[in-house]
Amino acid sequence: MLPFVDLTHQHEEIGDEILRCIHNVIKSGKFILDENVAAFESEAAEYLEVEFAVGVASGTDALQLALIALDVGEGDEVITTPFSFIATAEVIRHVGAKPVFVDIDARTFNLSAAHVEAVITEKTAAIMPTHIFGQPSDISELSTICNRHSIKLIEDCCQSFGAVFNGKKVGSFGDAGGFSFYPSKNLGALGDGGLVVTKHKEVADKICMLRNHGSTSPNQYELLGFNSRLDEIQAAVLREKLKNIDKYNTRRREIAHQYNQLLVNLPIVIPYEDPRGTHIFNQYTILSENRDDIANTLKSQNIESAIHYPIPLHKQPVINKDYPDLVLPVAEDVTKRCISLPIYPELREEFIQTISTAISTMFEY
Repeated sequence: MLPFVDLTHQHEEIGDEILRCIHNVIKSGKFILDENVAAFESEAAEYLEVEFAVGVASGTDALQLALIALDVGEGDEVITTPFSFIATAEVIRHVGAKPVFVDIDARTFNLSAAHVEAVITEKTAAIMPTHIFGQPSDISELSTICNRHSIKLIEDCCQSFGAVFNGKKVGSFGDAGGFSFYPSKNLGALGDGGLVVTKHKEVADKICMLRNHGSTSPNQYELLGFNSRLDEIQAAVLREKLKNIDKYNTRRREIAHQYNQLLVNLPIVIPYEDPRGTHIFNQYTILSENRDDIANTLKSQNIESAIHYPIPLHKQPVINKDYPDLVLPVAEDVTKRCISLPIYPELREEFIQTISTAISTMFEY
């Protein structure tokens, strides 16, 4: 079986370094909020061109703690995308706010900035776009809208570490940004992990408290917080992988462009790349009226694929009762036609060809 994501080759390539850094953490006897977490926060902040970075337990926690630190809560509304992982809407609900879904751009699959201002109300506290699949949102325009209406901008960067828009890294535009280090992400840990970035010291300080039970010092708790700490082993691993992130992202782009060349003449829609940005292809996602046939053809040849995402967030059972009449035609259409093909830096040329040939051959019959 050719897996959708294969992490074994990456870990073989840097295995000695990974084992060494894990051994050093074990040898130190310090596993929580010590020198590796602090060093990774500093190194990630420098790479992402932000002032502050705070390690947390997951990308989901990163988004939720960012909302709390920016005082988004009960009775507020947060404008967001219907085309994302459930966590994007889940965290908004968890803080007591209401997700307000706006349709997506048909080319980028990101939140459509053109539709945002029409849904802003006196209850709107923030806009939270997802840089879906590693494609930057129209974050400059969204930032302008937020400034015009004095509302917060929180970037969901959980799929886009290292992506660039207008010469700036994603995560550096908003009041805060949340990153995920789930193992399959383009920068992945050996378990869960996340990061909040911000330009505001008071937000960073608050997240440092929130991640550690609201503590400012031992036995003193000023906020009702969480247990959401990035641990030393994960931070050490991420420090090692961060050294290679540009290489990983460049290889992802090369693979995506190879797919494009091999698939461009078929009756499918290959991924669009906004010329203002750098797409890092956390996923390579195409559109086809024959999505199920493609998936079945690949499966018959022992090739995995995935559907990101088959149900838009406003149609999910946990949410849809609050949006019985909401119609978002672009998102609803994309969820019916999207399918993601294997992409990871170590994917070999012969496999790219095999996958593309399987799809091409299917359309010949």
